[in-house]
Amino acid sequence: MDFVEFENVSLRYTEDGPSGCGKSTLMKLVSGLKPPSEGYVYVNGREVGGPLSIVGMAFQAANLLPWRTTLENVMLPMEIVEPFRSTLREQRAEYEEGMARAQLARVGLAGFEDKYPWELSGGMQQRASICRALIHRPRLLMLDEPFGALDAFTREELWCMLRDLWQQQPFTVILVTHDLREAVFLADTVYVMSKRPGRILVQREIDLPRPRDLDVTYSDQFAAHVHVLRQAIGHVRES
Repeated sequence: MDFVEFENVSLRYTEDGPSGCGKSTLMKLVSGLKPPSEGYVYVNGREVGGPLSIVGMAFQAANLLPWRTTLENVMLPMEIVEPFRSTLREQRAEYEEGMARAQLARVGLAGFEDKYPWELSGGMQQRASICRALIHRPRLLMLDEPFGALDAFTREELWCMLRDLWQQQPFTVILVTHDLREAVFLADTVYVMSKRPGRILVQREIDLPRPRDLDVTYSDQFAAHVHVLRQAIGHVRES
């Protein structure tokens, strides 16, 4: 059974809400932030009926709260998500040290725990944002173009960061991206969506062995995957 399943799902907007093919809408359906107009969404075998505590989310904008330090931003889900919320007062020190600081260290932010967002680079802010999304140990991580605003070098660094986090403790990831190289490097399966109303037009399995090093992005096999996906997107734009 797939971790995320859709059964005859559709979502109708009554206002001028949709602007693209529905990538962000799909994420809202999976996370329980929007109910479907028809059909059913299942995550981990259960029908989605509202916001899920087993989901973590990060977006193109890091959206760190400017009045909170890096550590305080990362700890935010612990104040909201059960069972951590109920035990936070008694176990705050344990959560901060064993989870938040440890997570920040894994992504290269040790020593920046007390810095505020404006004291961090864009790449560092995005690292902190992903730490915040993962702090409550979600089974599903939803990423909506999280690296799109970064320069190419920083973007590749964060690809490797996400790869390493996944290898240390595997979780399911749904990644929305316009970057085909990013999709092929990170994904097991890539889906190409049509114009509005969004439909899945292409499903491509990425058979590159793991763990993947950046050197694989220069291989013929990698280029072949990118080429096929680029052709599919070209057909979408021409239609």
